[in-house]
Amino acid sequence: MHVLRSRKYLGKGELFMKSYLQKIGRALMLPVAVLPAAAILMGIGYWIDPAGWGAGSPIAAFLIKAGSSIIDNIPFLFAVGVALGMSKDKDGSAALSGLVAFLVVTTLLSTNTVAMLQGVDPENVNMAFSKINNAFIGMLSGIVASVMYNRFSQVQLPQALAFFSGKRLVPIMSAVSMLAISAVLYFVWPLVFSGLVNFGEAISKLGAIGAGLYGFFNRLLIPTGLHHALNAVFWFDLAGINDIGKFWAGEGTKGVTGMYQAGFFPVMMFGLPAAALAMYHTAKTKRKKQVASLMLAAGFAAFFTGVTEPLEFAFMFAAPMLYIVHAILTGLSLTVAAAFHWTAGFGFSAGLVDFALSSRLPLANKPFMLIAQGLVFAVIYYSIFRFLITKFQLNTPGREEEIEEENAQAEAAASAENKFAYMASEIYKGLGGDSNVVSVDNCVTRLRLEVKEMEKVNQHKIKATGVPGINIVGPKSIQVIVGTQVQFVADEIDKIRRK
Repeated sequence: MHVLRSRKYLGKGELFMKSYLQKIGRALMLPVAVLPAAAILMGIGYWIDPAGWGAGSPIAAFLIKAGSSIIDNIPFLFAVGVALGMSKDKDGSAALSGLVAFLVVTTLLSTNTVAMLQGVDPENVNMAFSKINNAFIGMLSGIVASVMYNRFSQVQLPQALAFFSGKRLVPIMSAVSMLAISAVLYFVWPLVFSGLVNFGEAISKLGAIGAGLYGFFNRLLIPTGLHHALNAVFWFDLAGINDIGKFWAGEGTKGVTGMYQAGFFPVMMFGLPAAALAMYHTAKTKRKKQVASLMLAAGFAAFFTGVTEPLEFAFMFAAPMLYIVHAILTGLSLTVAAAFHWTAGFGFSAGLVDFALSSRLPLANKPFMLIAQGLVFAVIYYSIFRFLITKFQLNTPGREEEIEEENAQAEAAASAENKFAYMASEIYKGLGGDSNVVSVDNCVTRLRLEVKEMEKVNQHKIKATGVPGINIVGPKSIQVIVGTQVQFVADEIDKIRRK
C-alpha cells in the first residue's frame, strides 16, 4: 500500500512539474515573439560590416544596435514576460515586480557589488558574477514575482499600512524574496560555475568526443545561463584554447582549430529550422497560421544569423524531451564535424552570414561539407521531432491544451462573499450599472468615474455602503471616497464590468 501511495504521489508531482513547465513555456511566448526580428536586424548589420560591428558603417551600426537592444536584454524581457504570463490575472503590477526582482538580484550579485562585499578589487572577483545577468536569472525573477503576486495581491494590511496593501505589496515582497535568493546564489553560483569550467578543461583533452560533450552541455545549460562557463573554456582564452580568436587570426592547426564552432552550423542553419517545420506541421489546424508566423521568423533567424533563442525557448519548457534530444543532436553534430576535420568559425553566431565570411579564411577546412552535414541533420531533426511530438502528444506551440487559469471561477465565487465585492456591487448599481458607467479608475483613496447621465446616479444607494463621501466634479464626472483600501473595491467593479 505504501508503495502504491508513493507512486501515486510521484505521478501527481510529475503532472504538476509538467504543467508548471508548460506554464513557463506559455509565459515565454510573449517575449520570445520579439526576438526573431531583432536577430535578423543584427544579422543584416553584421553582414554589412562584419569586421567593425558597425564602426565602419552608420547603417550597419543602426541595425546592429537596434537588434542588440533587444537580444542583449533577453533576461529583462524574460523577467517581465514570465511574471506577467504566470500571474493569475495578467496584471501589470506583476510585470513591474518581475523587473524589481531582477534588478535586486543582478545588482546585489554584480561584480562591483561583490567586490565591495568581499573587500577586493573587481578583477579578483570570481568570473561567475560577471555572468549573473542571464536568461535563467530573468526567468527565476519572473517566477518569484508571479508567486508573490498570486499570494499577496489581495492581502489587506492594517489600516496604518493600508497604502501598501494589495498590488502595492507585491513589488516589496518580490524584492524581499530576491534578497534571500541572492544570499543563496552568492555561495552557490560561483561553485557551480567554477565546477563547469573545470569540467570543460577536462573534456577539452578528448578530441572529437570532447567537442561533442561540449556541444551537448552547451545546449543543455542554456536555460540556466551556465553555458557561459563552458564557452569561456573553449571559445576564449581562459584555458589556452581560444578557438574563436585563433581561427579568425589564422593562428592554429588547419582542420583542428575551429572544431568547437563548426558543428553548430549544421544545427543552427538546418536542424533547428527543420524542427520548426515539424512543430508547424503538427500544430492544431486552427492554430497553424499563428504558429507559422512565429516558426517562419524564428527559423529564418536561426538560418540567417544563428540566433536560436526564439526557437529554443519556444519548446524547451513546453516539451523538455525535445530539448534534450536537441542537445544530444548538437553534441553529435560537433563530434561528426570534429572527427572529419570540417571547420568553419563565427564572430557572431553559426548562421549563414558567418558561414559565408569564415569559409574563405585560411583555417577553414572543407567548410561546404558542413552544408551537406546540415542537410542530413535537417532530415534527422524533422523526423525525430515530428515522431516524438505525435507519439507523446507533446505541447509544442500550437498544440497547447485549452486550460483556464487556475481556480479563476472559484476565486470569483469566493470574492463575491467579501465586503469589497458587496460594496462594489452596490456602488455600481448606484452609478446606474453598465448602461450608465463609462469608465472606472482609482487613485489612493477614491474611485474616479465617468458616467453618461449624472441624473441616473443614486447617491443615497452609494452612501448606504458606508463610504465616507461623494464628490461631483463635473457634469459627467464623479468621485466616490472609499479610503486607502479603494483598490479592492475598484478590482471588484472591474470584475463586474468584465462579466
